Amino acid sequence: MPESNLRQVADELRAETIDAVSVTGGHLGAGLGVVELTVALHYVFNTPDDRIIWDVGHQAYPHKILTGRRDRIRTLRMGGGLSGFTKRAESKYDPFGAAHSSTSISAGLGMAVARDLKGGTNNVIAVIGDGAMSAGMAYEAMNNAGAMDSRLIIVLNDNDMSIAPPVGGMSAYLARLISGSAYRSVRDFAKEIAKLFPKSIEERARRAEEYARGMATGGTLFEELGMYYVGPIDGHNLDHLLPVLKNVRDAGEGPILVHVVTQKGKGYAPAEAAADKYHGVNKFDVITGAQAKATPNAPQYTRVFADALIAHAERDDKIVAITAAMPSGTGLDKFGDKFPTRTFDVGIAEQHAVTFAAGLATEGFKPFCAIYSTFLQRAYDQVVHDVAIQRLPVRFAIDRAGLVGADGPTHAGSFDVAYLSCLPDFVVMAAADEADLMHMVATSVAIDDRPSAVRYPRGEGVGIDMPAIGTALEIGKGRIIREGTKVAILSLGTRLAEAMKAADQLAALGLSTTVADARFAKPLDHDLITRLAREHEVLLICEEGSIGGFSSHVLEFLATSGALDKGLKVRPMHLPDIFIDHDKPEKMYELAGLSSASMVETALAALGMKNQIAELAARAAAPKPL
Repeated sequence: MPESNLRQVADELRAETIDAVSVTGGHLGAGLGVVELTVALHYVFNTPDDRIIWDVGHQAYPHKILTGRRDRIRTLRMGGGLSGFTKRAESKYDPFGAAHSSTSISAGLGMAVARDLKGGTNNVIAVIGDGAMSAGMAYEAMNNAGAMDSRLIIVLNDNDMSIAPPVGGMSAYLARLISGSAYRSVRDFAKEIAKLFPKSIEERARRAEEYARGMATGGTLFEELGMYYVGPIDGHNLDHLLPVLKNVRDAGEGPILVHVVTQKGKGYAPAEAAADKYHGVNKFDVITGAQAKATPNAPQYTRVFADALIAHAERDDKIVAITAAMPSGTGLDKFGDKFPTRTFDVGIAEQHAVTFAAGLATEGFKPFCAIYSTFLQRAYDQVVHDVAIQRLPVRFAIDRAGLVGADGPTHAGSFDVAYLSCLPDFVVMAAADEADLMHMVATSVAIDDRPSAVRYPRGEGVGIDMPAIGTALEIGKGRIIREGTKVAILSLGTRLAEAMKAADQLAALGLSTTVADARFAKPLDHDLITRLAREHEVLLICEEGSIGGFSSHVLEFLATSGALDKGLKVRPMHLPDIFIDHDKPEKMYELAGLSSASMVETALAALGMKNQIAELAARAAAPKPL
């Protein structure tokens, strides 16, 4: 279509994005900020042959609407619907799956080099947000790209960091000028002439041109990394975007960085006015912007953690808190309001966060490093090398443990028990309820001779009475919740509530059932496990983590202690060896085989009671009386 129609396309795309997210909830502000950029990229470049990689994926909803998925956009983040992130299996227009930040430049460089090795001519464009630039991986990728000749276009979407001077007509003119072939030709000619002079003069000439351009446009940092910098330009002005993107599309070799300034939440007043620019939203009213809010039956685990930490910090001035760009998501915004000088948001830099915490620990402070389970994976080397080997008492508060619902497998906290419990002298706890979380925070405060971690899920607790402040637990000791004689269920984490339901159902079938809460994945409560193995015919081990975690450690103990030689029927119940797609958490746990019904069926199968399994299935399928 003619370029004159693109403004209307952008306006319609913005309206469609707002309406769709009002129905589904999700990440709104980032997408609204790149509507014009999305339209311009798809207009100028020949996708999917040209590869567009959206860093993170929060900003990709408009991209999905334009690439054949408008008819399904109102299934976003729902079971069986569109992913909230880019996903290779979903569309050929998604060349790389992105949910964790700062990966786009590395992936784009890999695609660009692959293209060159195959003799291809297509373009590769990596769109990365300014916040993602705080991660070291982005700089590693730019440094590598800057040392190579592969043609790669990086679009820096600057919507928050204020790293650029004001954007206006002059900066747009300069961007068009220096991205054009005439300027690049003159620059290359000047470089060749400079080579005829002595090296010292050549070097001074190069630096003079570089810094003169840097002062005019703000790109010196990127030039030093080997990027050819263009910008800043107004990311909402198609008259500025289109000519620059055409110029860089037609440029020669090497990496080019286009600096685009946008406004998060652009074009929707409630989003523009919100402090977080409507980063993540529930379903909302388009007219008023009011979000639907469920009334919680119990406090959120994140809030419980924050309150517990504040209570201890009021008594202990050595307690400090660290987050990696997620202050509200981890509850540390509340802690920061109380203790601003003892709260540190290091940006999207989990590796740095962990080693920064280790440094604090060496000086006698008590750092709590609050990072989502899925994001802590990015700092595993630091957890091992900088914390565990040195036995430094860094306390890890692992939010979003287990399955997380709409964000799907990229954000599921599936692996932390496995990757932490294998580390020597690491204390690993899992809260079964909100009161347990309070006690585990108190336990972490008291551990001064080694690292520790407490994991807890997203969402609300079970609604039990809580103390004003937690009490430190005995390290490595679990608890019996319910006594029985035939079946034992050893639970780690918040599957405990389902274990209690399963015990009731088994009791109704005449099977007396013990329920125990392990509390600690490491160190194990050997006495408790031995007792359960000795006094019961069947032992179920239930956890909200992957294979190789708590169950594996219990099984190894049982095998080496000889308990399995006595005919014990033991069945591990953990997340299956698959990545589970987004859905409601309860449905995801049913699919994972970790519901109360699955526990009952597993116990009956272990006992050889197949008829009872069929009977239960028939009861479940029978119509309910009015």
